[in-house]
Formats: sequence, structure tokens, C-alpha cells
Amino acid sequence: MVKIGDIALGEFPVILAPMEDISDPPFRALCKMNGADLMYTEFISSEGLIRDAKKSIQKLDIYDYERPIGIQFFGGEEDSMVQSAQIIEKVNPDIIDINFGCPVQKVVCKMAGAGILQDIDKMVRLTQQVINATNKPVTVKTRLGWDESSKNIVEVAERLQDIGVQALAIHGRTRKQMYKGEADWTLIGEVKNNPRMKIPIFGNGDINSGPKALEYKNRYGVDGIMIGRAAIGYPWIFKQVKSYLKDQTIVPEPTIAERIEAIRLHLEKSIEWKGERLGILEMRPHYTNYLKGIPHVKPFRAKLVISHSPLEINDILSDLLEEVNKGNFEDIVL
Repeated sequence: MVKIGDIALGEFPVILAPMEDISDPPFRALCKMNGADLMYTEFISSEGLIRDAKKSIQKLDIYDYERPIGIQFFGGEEDSMVQSAQIIEKVNPDIIDINFGCPVQKVVCKMAGAGILQDIDKMVRLTQQVINATNKPVTVKTRLGWDESSKNIVEVAERLQDIGVQALAIHGRTRKQMYKGEADWTLIGEVKNNPRMKIPIFGNGDINSGPKALEYKNRYGVDGIMIGRAAIGYPWIFKQVKSYLKDQTIVPEPTIAERIEAIRLHLEKSIEWKGERLGILEMRPHYTNYLKGIPHVKPFRAKLVISHSPLEINDILSDLLEEVNKGNFEDIVL
């Protein structure tokens, strides 16, 4: 049984990675329905939290049906991170997670996210301050290192465990790689198989199918797998991976009708959480992801991304479903 603190996650948890502008409550609801064992929020700016910024505060929204759930935050200043951890604790997540992996320049330039990989002493010091500031289990998500010449994750993992970090998720790329190339799980395996390591180690990067999840589980011995980009527009990935891990059963691809129903539910929850105007606007990028690989869908998608009314959007989806039922669409091409 894999545990973070007292939180039991099953024998081999399949986890939703924190993703900016993706892993909000509407999307998390669909991932939970499809079997995600643990989910993390979008990452939240510590500076935004201590300044009571509306967008940062809204990202603290969590719901009981999501549990266990972790709130992830980032920052490069110890005082801000400590204050933020105390703010987060009041919301009562199951886990508080520190982002030391985001590679985008606007985060890195503040020595936050993956930027702190340039100063491991500060990374450890900041993490220790957060651990001291909360009674919640603290976990960390990070990368192999800053660049090819500084892949020091084995040492970093030991140091983080030694100060009380209770689980570690490792993305198999350096900051310099961003999301390019293939994730290298070799060092993730070294961390997990280091006899000094006792905390759960979760691997992240390029897991997009049940067979690959099982292969990496067996090859690298990790305690669980974290899925990010493969879940975008495809929350069924959790059900498929878990089924294959259990007994190599292959869950069929979702039908076009199931994809349309997922869009409807996602839109409904987006409007509930963000309000109609913003809920519709922020849903637009998701249409492409949900409808990916469906031939001849472009005219419908074009209408969806300019629609301003829930009724109009649902009518377009109904028209699409009608065409599907008439047999006017071929199988999905993935």
C-alpha cells in the first residue's frame, strides 16, 4: 500500500499531474470519474496568495469528492512560501505540494519552479520552512536537474527526504529540455532503487497508455505514475491505465458520443465554477483536445469556439451527435 503520511493511495496510484489552465475543478471532476487516485490543483503563486489575488484564491477551491487532493504552489521567497502554506492549510487539502519543476521563463526568472534547481541549498532551505509551517504532508514535484550537466536528482531526493518531504514526483526531463525530446526515466529509477530512499517516488513524463505504464512500472520500480499531457482532453486515460495495470485488459477508446458527453459535462462544470462568460471562454481550448482525431469535425469545432451561449453550444454538439448517429463519421484516428 502506497501512503503519503496517513493517506492511503492503493497499491500503485495513477495520479493527475498539476497543469496550469488545465487541472482546475471542472477537469478534475472528469479525471476523478475515470479513476484518478490522487489529483493536484493547478499551481498557485505564493505571491498571489499573500496578496489575496482573486485568481490565486479561486484556485484553492477543492471539493470533498476529489479527495485525496493536493494543492500545489510555487515561489522563490521563503517568507511568501511560509505564509502561503499557512493560507493553504486553512482550506484543508490532504497534501501540500511544492512545484520545483515548472520550466516556463516567467516562473524560472523568479527562481521559482524549475528555476530553483540552480540553487539546491535554497531549494532545501525553502522546503524545510514550508514543512515547519504546516501540519499537512508536504510533497515535491521536480525535474532531473537544470540541464544535462546538473542532473543531480539522486542527491536532491535524499536531501528532500531527510528534511521531511513525504513523497517525490519526478519529471524525466531537465529544465533546459522543457517538454522536448523523450523523458529519461533512468534517473527516476535510480532514485527509487536507492536503498536510502523510503518515501514514495512517482514517475512523470510521456506515459500515454496502459502498456507503457506497465512497462515503466516494471522497469523502473516506481511507486506510482503521474500523468499530465496525456490526460488533456482525454480523462479516460486513468481508466485505461488502471485496467491494464490490473490484468492487462484493454479498455476501448471512447466513442465520439462519449467524447461529446464529456464536453457537455466539462462545460457545465466550467460554467458552474467560473460563471457563464468565463466558463465558456476558458472551455474553448478543450474542444480541440476532446475532438482530436475525429475526421470531418472541423466545421463543428469552428462553430464551438465562437459560440457564446450554452444553449448554442449544446445545439452544435447535438448536431454533431446526429451526424455520428447517421454514420457520417469514420472511426477516430489517433
